[in-house]
Amino acid sequence: MTKEDLSIVFFGTPDFAVESLKRLVEGGYNIVGVVTMPDKIAGRGHKMIQSAVKQYALEQGLHIMQPERLKDEAFVEELRSLNAQLHIVIAFRMLPEVVWAMPPLGTFNLHASLLPKYRGAAPINWAVMNGDTTTGVTTFFLKHEIDTGDVIQQQAIEIGRTDNVETIHDRLMMLGAGMVIDTVDAIIAGTVKPIPQDQMLTAGEEPTPAPKIFTETCRINWNRSAEQLYNHIRGLSPYPAAWSEIIDADGNALHVKIYATSEPVASDGSAPGTIIADGKHLVVNCGDGALEILSLQLSGKRRMPAADFMRGFNLNGCRFN
Repeated sequence: MTKEDLSIVFFGTPDFAVESLKRLVEGGYNIVGVVTMPDKIAGRGHKMIQSAVKQYALEQGLHIMQPERLKDEAFVEELRSLNAQLHIVIAFRMLPEVVWAMPPLGTFNLHASLLPKYRGAAPINWAVMNGDTTTGVTTFFLKHEIDTGDVIQQQAIEIGRTDNVETIHDRLMMLGAGMVIDTVDAIIAGTVKPIPQDQMLTAGEEPTPAPKIFTETCRINWNRSAEQLYNHIRGLSPYPAAWSEIIDADGNALHVKIYATSEPVASDGSAPGTIIADGKHLVVNCGDGALEILSLQLSGKRRMPAADFMRGFNLNGCRFN
């Protein structure tokens, strides 16, 4: 079998998936269909927004499907009519068995972690938030339970001290796109030897969860150590962003997103949440140590350096809650 003979349906939605689809198209692989999320209304102008994958697929003249329900009979029949031999899933929703079990060569997923570490919706965020120094990408065949299928390939990268979710996302996107091609080539060559994930765990080790990030997950608890909060903030930057409240001198609570801080520094011994500001540096005490805030955004305002923020906001009598 050649890559031109292997018919593929690609499932994906955001930018992270586009790079892999682009590599497949430019590499001459036979993409017979693309499945992505339905268009949605978003933004202040209530405009209809297309997914990044749809935009690219339209540019390439690919056959596009946007089912509301993946078990919808009309969609399943259309998918079946394409006679795809392989499905590839990247940053998409959970597929029902009728879909992932359809192609004779199976369905594989590209996941942004070194499975079985960080199974779930937000693997990049949690790896950085937990202070990990390595992460990576995995391709694996789908099965019933999410992110539990047999591993095909893995590649690792380092997480640097100044990396955040954006920098790691972009590196994994490029690394993963190359590994998607390698995985497809291995399937064509018949050299794939999948490894069950339970064989990748040492005795007593459990898979690491990476659950969906909610608003309360992003809230900063200043009683935690400066090291924990340094990782928490960069693990949520720039999206969805860690947040806190500034309590002003009158007791009003103002919502603020924090995007970047310094490495942990020494505390002056004041209570967690205490602000030490001199017009140039905005330092906040934590449960152990302190952090200098470098970039933040007050609700309804633009993101700005801390020095610009202090020029327009009187911090006298304020504290973080």
